Amino acid sequence: MADYFTEAHSAEVVNGRMGHTVNPRLGLVMSSLVKHLHAFAKDVGLTQKEWELAIDFLTRTGQLCDDERQEFILLSDTLGLSMLVDAINNRRPEGATENTVLGPFHVAGAPLRSMGDNISLDGKGETCLFRGRVVDLDGTPIEGARIDVWSDNPDGYYDVQQPGIQPKWNNRGLFVTGADGRYWFIGIKPVAYPIPDDGPVGQMLHNLGRHPYRPAHTHFLVTADGYQTLVTHTFVGDDPYLTSDAVFGVKNSLIAPFIRVDAETVWRSDFDFVLTPIARAGTAAG
Repeated sequence: MADYFTEAHSAEVVNGRMGHTVNPRLGLVMSSLVKHLHAFAKDVGLTQKEWELAIDFLTRTGQLCDDERQEFILLSDTLGLSMLVDAINNRRPEGATENTVLGPFHVAGAPLRSMGDNISLDGKGETCLFRGRVVDLDGTPIEGARIDVWSDNPDGYYDVQQPGIQPKWNNRGLFVTGADGRYWFIGIKPVAYPIPDDGPVGQMLHNLGRHPYRPAHTHFLVTADGYQTLVTHTFVGDDPYLTSDAVFGVKNSLIAPFIRVDAETVWRSDFDFVLTPIARAGTAAG
């Protein structure tokens, strides 16, 4: 192997400078990163101007990050990397409910509510009855499962995006299942909304001919003793953005029925959550 940097052996030379006492996992990750990064630059024949543009893009992305906004996570989301990492780390056996990313709008400490409660505190939006069961892989009901739910309002905003406009904990709640594993509550039919697109990531999407919209969905965080934590969404089945979600969060198994039923409860959405025992962690479906 060459001692000095050359175009042909660039990755090998860089990786060859790594110390012998480096953490093995760090060494593996960084050596692979260097190898693929250098291969990318060679594959596209990266120009100096393009490299400078990339540095400027990453600089502006970092400058937009603060306690309220994380543009780098948004970049990861829109490149599909967030969902890929989530998929790698949450492989489940066949029949288990699939995982998705937590997203930026989860808030810990949602109020504990009784089954059947209405989580739409402002009464706005199209009413929807959400119901189903939490079961294990054999279909046995799970008692004591905790279902943390949150969704946007009919204008496409979460309560934390509109303090003083929406009531605190609007469209949020925590429910605990009984012996039958069943859950039911009143919320609203969610609506599609755009991710923040006024920064570098939005400019990237525009230049790639992509839109910034997420299809309508409701978030669920389901936990139970002895089972893997499930972070997921259910999606409205007729949403026009299902096949073009800006952050690639849609999975076919998570598209839920939303059925119009009557004037009092305008919609109903039935969905069962199937949890995986911790002992089955890392078991791939198929």
